[in-house]
Amino acid sequence: MKIVQISESSCRIRVDDQDDLWVLAQVCRKGIQIGMMGHRRDSTTVDKDGGRAKETERKRMWIVLRIEQTEYHSFSESLRTTGIIIESPIDQGRHHTHSIEMHSEIELNWDNIIPTEDRELLKKSADAGAKVKVLLIVVENDEIQLFEVTPNGLKDGSQFNLRGGGKREGDSASTRDSFFEETAKETLLVVRPGMPLLLCGPGSARERFANALKNAGCKETIRSVSTSIGGRSAANEVLREGLADDVLGEHTIVRQTRLIEDALSRVGTDGAVAYGALEILEAAEQGAVETLIILANLLRDENQFCVDKKWSSISELVLSSGGEVEQSSTDHDAGAQLLGFGGVIALLRWKLE
Repeated sequence: MKIVQISESSCRIRVDDQDDLWVLAQVCRKGIQIGMMGHRRDSTTVDKDGGRAKETERKRMWIVLRIEQTEYHSFSESLRTTGIIIESPIDQGRHHTHSIEMHSEIELNWDNIIPTEDRELLKKSADAGAKVKVLLIVVENDEIQLFEVTPNGLKDGSQFNLRGGGKREGDSASTRDSFFEETAKETLLVVRPGMPLLLCGPGSARERFANALKNAGCKETIRSVSTSIGGRSAANEVLREGLADDVLGEHTIVRQTRLIEDALSRVGTDGAVAYGALEILEAAEQGAVETLIILANLLRDENQFCVDKKWSSISELVLSSGGEVEQSSTDHDAGAQLLGFGGVIALLRWKLE
């Protein structure tokens, strides 16, 4: 994401990465003004017979609308915002839908100032830039699973199985080699230029698959790490244990996974952690919160409270005391675990008495 210009109450943004759409889906709330280039049919233009002139049916123009509804699905390629047009050459007062995609440039305007939680999320997204996506491949003797690691989620990809599990009578090494060769060719169809491949799983199957990828013409970086288990759990082990930091770097999903795992570990050992509204409120008021980990949509839900305060107020308390706020996605397993704790948990500087 590129922040072209920002002020106290407005922000002009260029979408540089598909993952930016998740960020904008959190920020583009009801009541906010959004402006971008769009098309409208000019109903005032008619031909000599009184019909609409076809050559001027649709005009490209800058359209500002007040958002009434936002529609976004995880890992989709566009974000749709629908609302009433408040500024445009024609059709003011009518409904319009903006479809935000890669390379779109938009301008957001708030009635007063940009809320702290929105400004923080936009800043972190812009600072991170367009992180290189990583293709994480879990390799076992009879099964290979693909996952795309994006900054805010773990996207399921294709799954390949050796028919019969590779355990039937008469199975041979050549059968498995053939399976790896065919899967390598299929895998390379989804590999984009510059995309690193991270192979993981138990045993030595991943090394044979790495050779199959190279033989199939793979020119991208291939990194292989051992995990104690296979399947999706292997992918989570890589994120949780930092087994491939040289490839994954500081992806948001890695940071969120480790923070949530740290919090859960502290829960299990009766450590410096707080969960539940009353406990988190007490910790925030004492300035004890080091990091508040909260689902991004919960932070913006006007109908959800931490006892008698909005979660956005708790966030501001934490920031004012020098703490950090991590706005988590649910598009990865650690985020789903956070949901089980009500969507929020806090790492503390000291244990509450």
